[in-house]
Formats: sequence, C-alpha cells, structure tokens
Amino acid sequence: MEIRKNETQLVCIARFIAKEGESDQLIKNLHALLLPTHQEGGCIRYELNQSIDNPHVITFIEKFYDQKTFDSHCNQKYIVDFFKGDKPDHVKEFDVSLHKEILK
Repeated sequence: MEIRKNETQLVCIARFIAKEGESDQLIKNLHALLLPTHQEGGCIRYELNQSIDNPHVITFIEKFYDQKTFDSHCNQKYIVDFFKGDKPDHVKEFDVSLHKEILK
C-alpha cells in the first residue's frame, strides 16, 4: 500500500484548557467563531470538541484548503479579537499543531 500525504490542505488542531470555572464561557466564545469561519472561502472543516475525560479541554479540529487560506483565517478580525481579548480571560493553556492528512 502506498502512503501519501495531502500536500496542499492544512489540518490544524488547536487545544485550549479553560481556567477553573471558565469552561462554559470559553465554549460560548469559541462557538461564536464557528459561523464566520465556516463562511471563509478556504475552510473545509472547523469543528469544536470537548474532552470526555476532562471538560476543561476544548479542541478545534480545522482543515483549510492550503497554508494561504489558513493564514488568512488567522488574520480575520474575529480571530485576532478572540486571541487578544477572550483567550487571556478564559484560557489557562493553549497549543496548536499543524498537520497534513495521510491518504491511502
């Protein structure tokens, strides 16, 4: 079996750990990013998830057409505003990792 990678599409996993007592507000604020992101031209997938084992862990699984459309997403006003305003108020830890999908 040949293993290939999708060399253009970009997958982003953004993991947030909410501050104590801030999970619900963080989810509300992150949920507000869904609709405008889904309307971006390069957005293929943008879903919000909560850990079953630790409800303070909230994760976005994102897929964009390419690096350029992902970079454009990161520079949207609503994303910049979230990271400057809401994130410091509600997030204890944050990390992001970028991936390429492995195809069969």
